[in-house]
Amino acid sequence: MAAEYRNEQQAGFWYGVTAYSLWGLFPLYWPLLEPMGATEILAHRMVWSLVAVGLILTVLRRWSWIGELLRQPRRLALIALAAALISVNWGLYIWGVNSGHVVEASLGYFINPLVSIGFGVLLLHERLRPAQWVAVGVGTVAVLVLTIGYGRLPWIALTLAFSFGIYGLIKKQVRLGGLESLAAETAMQFLPATAFIIVLTARGDAVFGTESTGHTLLVVASGVITAVPLVCFGMAAVRVKLSVLGLLQYLAPIFQFLLGIIHFHEEMPPERWAGFVLVWLALSLIVWDGLRTAHRNRRRLAAQGASAPSGGGPAAGTVDGEGSGGTPAPAAPGGAPTASGGTS
Repeated sequence: MAAEYRNEQQAGFWYGVTAYSLWGLFPLYWPLLEPMGATEILAHRMVWSLVAVGLILTVLRRWSWIGELLRQPRRLALIALAAALISVNWGLYIWGVNSGHVVEASLGYFINPLVSIGFGVLLLHERLRPAQWVAVGVGTVAVLVLTIGYGRLPWIALTLAFSFGIYGLIKKQVRLGGLESLAAETAMQFLPATAFIIVLTARGDAVFGTESTGHTLLVVASGVITAVPLVCFGMAAVRVKLSVLGLLQYLAPIFQFLLGIIHFHEEMPPERWAGFVLVWLALSLIVWDGLRTAHRNRRRLAAQGASAPSGGGPAAGTVDGEGSGGTPAPAAPGGAPTASGGTS
């Protein structure tokens, strides 16, 4: 039994590594679709993502949730709002990557956990521990330093971070699984995306189908590219602890940052390095505080279990018995889900 559990944990870990690595390598994919513009790429990604996730749900026979969802207008309205936000996030990410802003795009997903903490305080009235307050302060200073380094607000990074942060808040209210969520959101996006493609084609401005067969297949594959890491994430989420996923989430922006520097040869003057170092310091504080709190909660639960009557499982409201207050919920770019089942 113990060996089987370890194997499941190990498999979940590698599923998670695969998911976040694929998301981290997205900057290599979107330039392959040029000369197609970011808006046309976005429209096709919406359409082909719905096709891909529809096929997956058909194979898994997971369509029963639709009837219940259609009877809940409030949830439908929230999904429509989430679809609009993720459209902004996807579109800006694609544009940023194809416009030579890979490093700044990665910054958005480094900043995202800090934005989520800020939303928790301002909107959900959560109380922060001292280390978290320090992390938020360091992150704020980092944005000021990066503003000086860029000569402007890092608006691409901030828009990506805030759009995904708000999206995560909405997804907490919707409570759909990752595949179901992607299906619902892309269904909302499908008609506007299809209408845009039709108008673009009628005007003779569409790139799709005018390039090579390989280019056309790459565009169609954008749906699979979106769905595959999501499936891997789902396989990881049911096998490993939330704290592990919380650490793995940083693989994606790390890969993006390295691609921006090494592959795309983006400039990194000293001011930008200083800003990124401050962001990484803030994230290190969050991770350290989260792991310390999770360890403390596990010890407390173990002590309670030792003194309580036999027959109980992990306390309510915990994730794998860790309790709340651990590593921030996973978030990742370019189609990644949140811990509550959303996608970016």
